[in-house]
Amino acid sequence: MRLENKTAIITGAARGIGRECALRFAEEGADLVLLDVAADIDGVGYPMGGRDQLDHTAGLCRALGSAVLAAAVDVRDLGQVEAAVRSAVDRFHAIDVLVNNAGIAAPSGAELHEITEPDWALMLDIDLTGAWRMIRTVAPLMVGRRAGSIINISSTAGLVGYRRFGAYVAAKHGLIGLTRAAALDYAPFKVRANALCPGSVRDDPMVEGRMLAEIARSLDVPAAEHERVFVRDQPMNALMEPGDVADAALWLAGDGSRQVTGSVVAVDGGFSSR
Repeated sequence: MRLENKTAIITGAARGIGRECALRFAEEGADLVLLDVAADIDGVGYPMGGRDQLDHTAGLCRALGSAVLAAAVDVRDLGQVEAAVRSAVDRFHAIDVLVNNAGIAAPSGAELHEITEPDWALMLDIDLTGAWRMIRTVAPLMVGRRAGSIINISSTAGLVGYRRFGAYVAAKHGLIGLTRAAALDYAPFKVRANALCPGSVRDDPMVEGRMLAEIARSLDVPAAEHERVFVRDQPMNALMEPGDVADAALWLAGDGSRQVTGSVVAVDGGFSSR
């Protein structure tokens, strides 16, 4: 029970990596604040996680023994973020872990000069500035307690470039820079900040993931072939599983990583080492 007596906020918790992190944290004793936009977003060309999926994640975690607060929150809206954090503190009194997982993979599939300004702004507003809004709101609470772990879910796109994904690459690189800056700002207060960089994560139907399929769609890779196509680029000849990312997040959330801050942990089967 590595997270017993700890409370974690997880954004993008309705499905995919967010749900998997919530389940692993629940198994290890954490109480949870599960946030998700829980609605479609104009400009994103695929369905976002819904309120029913967020509630399903919450129910699974309660069945594992966690106390859970679930709320529909758009990380583009500072007022919504602040209200959710106030509710979390009212319920649980303290926040020990923040997992910034909310993100989008599209609009993508265009060369840099083809990206529209609204599409560029949307990607950065969610994938980068959304994490900053969460840190801006939660970090002072952690500083006041002289304890806390901030985990930003970046990507191998934060480590290397990808063709036709310029806005996504910029946002995920920016998230690593934000992580390192936060680590230095908050180190004197024993608050840690680290980034995880998943590689190609399989869309496990158990957590209703669809990110890899959407990336494939943006690259015009046929749906029936996309896993085989992505595996070709993997040094370990396998896609990552959501649990691989959640296990790394669990380590960064717990006391076993108490001297780890400002680190960038690639969970990519060696992809970024090439």
